[in-house]
Amino acid sequence: MKKFVSALLIVLGSVHFSGAQTLFTYGNQKVSAPEFMRAYKKNNQPVVVNKAQSIREYLDLYIKSKLKIQDAYDRRYDTLPQIKQEVENLRTQISENYMTDPEMAARLKMEAFQRSLKDVHVAHIFISFKDAANKIDTPAAKIKLETVLNELKKGVDFQKTAIQYSDDLAAKNNKGDIGFITVFTLPYEFESAIYNTQIGKFSEAVRSKLGFHIFKNLEERKAVGKIKAQQILFAFPPGADDAAKKQVKQTADSVYKRILAGENFNRLASLLSNDYVSGAAGGLMPDIGVGEYEPAFENMLWSLPKDGAVSKPFLTSFGWHIVKRISTKPVITDKSDADNLQNLQQKIMADSRWQTSKDFIYELVKKKEGYKKYDYDDAALWNMSDSVLDYKPMNTGWAIKATTPLFSIGDSIYNANAWVNYANTYRFKQDGTGPKPWEQVRDEWVDFEMTTYYRQHLEDFNDEFRYQMQEFKDGNMFFEIMQQEVWNRAQTDSVAQAALYEKNKKNYLWQPSADAVVFYCPDEVTAQEAYQLVKAKPINWRSIVNRYTDKIVADSSRYEWEQLPNPNKEKIEAGTVTPPFINKTDNTASFAYIIKSFPQQEQRSFAEAKGLVINDLQKEFEKQWDTTLIKKYPVKIDEKVLAEISK
Repeated sequence: MKKFVSALLIVLGSVHFSGAQTLFTYGNQKVSAPEFMRAYKKNNQPVVVNKAQSIREYLDLYIKSKLKIQDAYDRRYDTLPQIKQEVENLRTQISENYMTDPEMAARLKMEAFQRSLKDVHVAHIFISFKDAANKIDTPAAKIKLETVLNELKKGVDFQKTAIQYSDDLAAKNNKGDIGFITVFTLPYEFESAIYNTQIGKFSEAVRSKLGFHIFKNLEERKAVGKIKAQQILFAFPPGADDAAKKQVKQTADSVYKRILAGENFNRLASLLSNDYVSGAAGGLMPDIGVGEYEPAFENMLWSLPKDGAVSKPFLTSFGWHIVKRISTKPVITDKSDADNLQNLQQKIMADSRWQTSKDFIYELVKKKEGYKKYDYDDAALWNMSDSVLDYKPMNTGWAIKATTPLFSIGDSIYNANAWVNYANTYRFKQDGTGPKPWEQVRDEWVDFEMTTYYRQHLEDFNDEFRYQMQEFKDGNMFFEIMQQEVWNRAQTDSVAQAALYEKNKKNYLWQPSADAVVFYCPDEVTAQEAYQLVKAKPINWRSIVNRYTDKIVADSSRYEWEQLPNPNKEKIEAGTVTPPFINKTDNTASFAYIIKSFPQQEQRSFAEAKGLVINDLQKEFEKQWDTTLIKKYPVKIDEKVLAEISK
């Protein structure tokens, strides 16, 4: 199998480079210098003593691998069900990694990192699309927006304006102040508006599904990170009057005194907290980031001076709280921290900003494959859609039918039937508020089909994806044909095995060897314990191994002396137990118990030599096959090109 691994590595990186210098041809195929050098660099150390010799030696192996793969293609191994399925499985697994613009993805990650370094104190004015009767009135919302913007531009206080105009019910009490936020606290479009607004300034209006939003940057601070805390919540009962709320306050004050007197916070939280989730964990809450709770709650939490500090009871809209600071986790400021960048990447992929990294697909598909919108009447299409999907009457005289082409991408044409199938599934808003406008659904459909087209033709758009898929497919083809032509043949041809053994019998000798038991242990401590036990009474080695259940594996066989773990070069004789040998790469350990020693060379029997014979037979079969392939696919190397890349 080592032969397979080394040979398979040779073919990795083997992809077609058009328009480059040809290094060699085989049959009617050709390989360019860049293609070969890609494979060479992937499978060799950056620095070699003799580059020309290294390249020449690698070229020989590379050519032999290419001939085998070509033979597999000519025999149509690529049509085998298992090959096709494995290639398709890989395509499914990795295609999503290539569905985003790498430059955009990198920019989003660095943008998120920079924003994570500071928190912004924000005020907010919300103007709803709905009127007092709870009906959509977009024109009225736009008029109100203009009024608010004019007030702000004239210098009217933002918080005063929020009290007067904001449709956020909380604005009457908090004056639009929503506290500090940081990256990922709010939807991306809100976050960007805030982080792009200078301190003391207000943003342009941001439109959402619900209405218009204006933000003001009140102040900024260095990011505080996250805090771990415990809380006891004394919640107001539903419909509580002032007397009931006063009673809740008295209870909170009483419990606070008990904490100051030394009672266990965890126990009190478990018994008394109305936050039943954290209460079950002794009041312990998940790590708290900026902007996740009401400003009053976060302000009190971050005001606690040290770990272990407990707050006095304080009020939020939920009731009275007592919180205890456990620890803080500062923001990571090292932009090369791999774990932090990976965490940011995961958050980005789960965030609305990730969609912007896919916008490049539409322009790329239009540019490379061409997008054409056919001439049809939008109103006729909407009427047909209403008729088919909502069973409304169909107007006569409009020439829209199932086969009417609506647009094309490359050679693919998308007709009205495809449109109806898409619209039937995606025409409703995700929030359940009803159907989207037909224009919006149509635009989303075009984007969807462009994305699907791009995914299905990724090899044409992305070189790295094409390289990876070709490498994998060639590797599978190489493995399959090697299995058939070399490995399986050598394993099953008992006549050839016996003949090779008799022919090369002198090559199959036992060097000084021993019947021994080798003990493989997961760590040095286990090895030392077992070693002392076996050394004290070797005959009991089986029962000793059984004591360690699955921790120790014992292998009883005949080994040549060089194969035995023997760090102190102990004399190999019956009864010897060699000290543990520690494998520095993984800290596993092994030692041996010698049952019988054979200090002289001895002839291996066929059974004893069979593994070696099969290995040699594989080499023989491959050598014969290489000779056949050279005749089948004559190789011509351009020595000038080879000399150039060998410099």
